[in-house]
Amino acid sequence: MTTQIKKSPSNALDDPGQTLQTFNLTDLQQYTRERNYSANASKDFHLFYVGRDDVHDILKHVLSRVSISLYLNMFGFDDEELNDILMEKAKDPHVLMMVTLDKSQAGGVHEKKLLDSDVAKDPAAFNTYFVIGQSATHQISHTKGFVGDGKVGGEGSTNWSASGEGTFIVKGQPGGKGYKAQNNTQSIFTDPDTISRFQSELIAEHMAARVQKAGNAVEGAHRKTHG
Repeated sequence: MTTQIKKSPSNALDDPGQTLQTFNLTDLQQYTRERNYSANASKDFHLFYVGRDDVHDILKHVLSRVSISLYLNMFGFDDEELNDILMEKAKDPHVLMMVTLDKSQAGGVHEKKLLDSDVAKDPAAFNTYFVIGQSATHQISHTKGFVGDGKVGGEGSTNWSASGEGTFIVKGQPGGKGYKAQNNTQSIFTDPDTISRFQSELIAEHMAARVQKAGNAVEGAHRKTHG
């Protein structure tokens, strides 16, 4: 049975004509409280605020328009709609994906869904690589950011969850019964130097976790043989 993917106006999965190739930061001003940026706002960096701006739709807007590559490291990962977007991109062999998740968060339902997928079992066929691990010095992998298509980056304190993103339950504004929002920030940036350097860092963090995973596998096999 095919899973029905939740859609919203910011989610462009069904429209291949909407990509990041023509992305401009002003595309996201519709998700701010003012619906507009200041006249002197930066052209290549903007900081959004959970509990004030619609960070959930900002993330959907950017991630659903990825068409070439996505490098991602995410500490807290508990957002069904963002997970659906990632899985659709992961199943597209034309999109290179490199996803790093934190070891301490690995028991979550969304991490399990990724790891149990056909994509994770045959990464070469899907051009997608998942790994769960720690930092190079065996601390938590606390980065919460991504680079899409080598053009748009995002980073901040925002975990992917309803309260982490302050997901709106009333259309177009925060608040309403049961609304929860942590104090978090989410930056989106496009300047080429930061994009290049951050993408390299995300690759380095992924490879550090992958080396740890390989080392653990070797150690486990040794114990099984000699234990």
